[in-house]
Amino acid sequence: MTDAAPHGHGHGHGHGHEEPGTVYSSSYLPGDDHVHDDEPLSPLEDNPIWQQDNVTLRSVGMDIGSSGTQVVFSTLHLRRISEELTSRYIVVRRQTDYRSPVELTPYASAERIDAEALGSIIDRAYNTARVDPENIDTGVVILTGEALRRSNAEAIAGVLAERGGELVTATAGHNMEAMLAAYGSGAAQTSYDTGTRILNIDIGGGTTKLAVLDRGQVVRTAAVHIGGRLQVVDADDRVVRLDPAGRDHAARAGYDWALGDVARADEIEKVAETMADALITAVAAGAALPAEIERLYLTEPIGELGPIDGVMFSGGVAEYVYDRETRRFGDLGLPLGRALRRRIDSGELPFPLLPAGECIRATALGASEYSVQLSGNTGFITDPDALLPRRNLQVVKPAYRLGETVDPEAVADAVRRHLVALDVPETADVALAMGWSGLPSYHRVVALARGIRDGLAHRTALGRPVYVMLDGDVAMTLGRLLTDELGVAGNLLVVDGLSLRDFDYIDIGRVRFPSNTVPVTIKSLIFSEDPRRPGRTG
Repeated sequence: MTDAAPHGHGHGHGHGHEEPGTVYSSSYLPGDDHVHDDEPLSPLEDNPIWQQDNVTLRSVGMDIGSSGTQVVFSTLHLRRISEELTSRYIVVRRQTDYRSPVELTPYASAERIDAEALGSIIDRAYNTARVDPENIDTGVVILTGEALRRSNAEAIAGVLAERGGELVTATAGHNMEAMLAAYGSGAAQTSYDTGTRILNIDIGGGTTKLAVLDRGQVVRTAAVHIGGRLQVVDADDRVVRLDPAGRDHAARAGYDWALGDVARADEIEKVAETMADALITAVAAGAALPAEIERLYLTEPIGELGPIDGVMFSGGVAEYVYDRETRRFGDLGLPLGRALRRRIDSGELPFPLLPAGECIRATALGASEYSVQLSGNTGFITDPDALLPRRNLQVVKPAYRLGETVDPEAVADAVRRHLVALDVPETADVALAMGWSGLPSYHRVVALARGIRDGLAHRTALGRPVYVMLDGDVAMTLGRLLTDELGVAGNLLVVDGLSLRDFDYIDIGRVRFPSNTVPVTIKSLIFSEDPRRPGRTG
């Protein structure tokens, strides 16, 4: 099980600062490198004060899945609000501008994605939507399920991200996909609106993603190797695609199939029934998982779910669960969806079925519309031209205690020890994620600043810039203390309102005026065949 609470979605009227996504931090800026928020729609919106508190972003979500590829363009309106001791931007309006057709993900072979054909799909989406990549502010290219196992998946994601816009992020990972699907399906919104605990089950072509939402917050995520396109037959019932997991599911149903074998409709039905039983067991068995089912998990098992008020399905197979699709595509989608619906109706899955939200488009919508988080309006950047933009900064989050009195030596020691523990080279730039709680008195903040200065002393002596990410609203004060009082002479960026953790990676975009916002995209960079291998980071 992955505890996703540190990356949870706030609610439908705004976002917390824990999910992978884009965070906008308003900053103190001695430099002038910036992008303008220049979308006035009325005399009020021509007002500079209004523009500082309101930001319009154009976002894209590209979902390169096991079976389908699609692109969604959205417009997001962000507004700054004050709460407690901080001021944050929240999403107050989303508009889906264009949804491309869902096209089959092209493969050049069993091991490689067809780069040229995939590029054509993406180019058609941009052209049809009449969107120039230069006008895209943020977004996500996410490779999911079996697609991310292909040998050229990472390279293709990177190329698409570079072509898609300045701060479009390439990402992959089962837990991130589970979160995005839960947001895009509408499960997070429903959970928040009703104050309930919901299980979202997103069944794609190669994998099934599970997410538990509690009053709008994603609290658990996991993934299982069950999907509707692990096996495909042609018009003559001959197997033309058989992924390793598809072969295993067939074997569990009693069939030893290989490419070119004939698989009759009744045999495919039996395989689908076996897969449906496996999914029900994977979800409902809790800690008592049979070994053969536990092996299907691509992440840690989701474990005991606790009380669940309802279940929502998304992904391509959900179209069949909700009887919204009747066509066959030579795969397991239709028989698997119908087998699951029978088990829901019979009570084998002991949760009420909630009405359908977004099904096949859930992940793409989540990537386009739910990749934005919004942080506070204080920050400090010494030289935007030198510091921004930056891609793929590793996050390092040392653990230390913040009492009424902050011990700078303890903070410095925690920073040094954690850099060593994570084996981060001294010549590599990192994003230092620091926690802050309690009153922002001078003596507490300056003690934290001393700890950061001393903990990074070897790096600053080598001329490395300092990137500090805070979860509390003291960035401006901390930045000025580090430079003006404590003599940190190199380039420095401090932003706040962010909740990060070890093994996150972030992209930092250019400063935007007049809102003075800095986009920070939090992402996962996991491209691996077996995410349970030693050293797994997501």
